[in-house]
Amino acid sequence: MSFPDSDESQEKPGNEEEYSAQKENILKQILSSEARMRLNNIKMVKPELSNMVEQYLIGMASQGKIRSQLTDDQLKQILLSIQQPKRDFKINRR
Repeated sequence: MSFPDSDESQEKPGNEEEYSAQKENILKQILSSEARMRLNNIKMVKPELSNMVEQYLIGMASQGKIRSQLTDDQLKQILLSIQQPKRDFKINRR
């Protein structure tokens, strides 16, 4: 008697590796080397922001909106537009 759950769990890691390899390949095509380095640095500090930017870039590339490689400056602009503004708190002492 075989359990279908055990077969599915064995296929998942291969799919995830294949997906991440495809994602890296696409990012290599649409980002310059400096921009890729910046995105990798961000991935170490804020992985959720990096994933959000990667999904955005892959979506834009699949829609055909990215015609050439993005430079580091263009990636900075995308990061600024995606990041939530920080809140400043003022404490008044009396």
